[in-house]
Amino acid sequence: MSYPELLTPEEKLTQAKEGLAIPEIVVICGSTRFMQEMAEADRELTFAGNIVVKPGCDMKTPHLLWADPIEAEAGKARLDDLHRAKIRLADRVLVVGDYIGDSTRAEIAYAHSLGKPVEFTHPDVAPAA
Repeated sequence: MSYPELLTPEEKLTQAKEGLAIPEIVVICGSTRFMQEMAEADRELTFAGNIVVKPGCDMKTPHLLWADPIEAEAGKARLDDLHRAKIRLADRVLVVGDYIGDSTRAEIAYAHSLGKPVEFTHPDVAPAA
């Protein structure tokens, strides 16, 4: 007697998205110094029919939510975890901006480890795979 192959969580997610007719999901990555450029990419991708997820907080800009240094540190860890979840959810990654810092480099490596296609608005800054 043969048993059916068990699906990986990634395969289950892909099947669920197909079954629900969910459009392609694109996650935007990049330094928060490019929030304006991310918003423009979001607008263009959304208008083209994609679901777009991107960073929602720019912790370099002062705000009451992260004014306390201890809460800011905890918040940064939560946001990093959340962004990795966005990468897992996405079908592909778009890296925005002409600068790649350590956080973005780590996000790119994570996306590659998951087999996600990664595109760049400025291909000349793409790190070596």
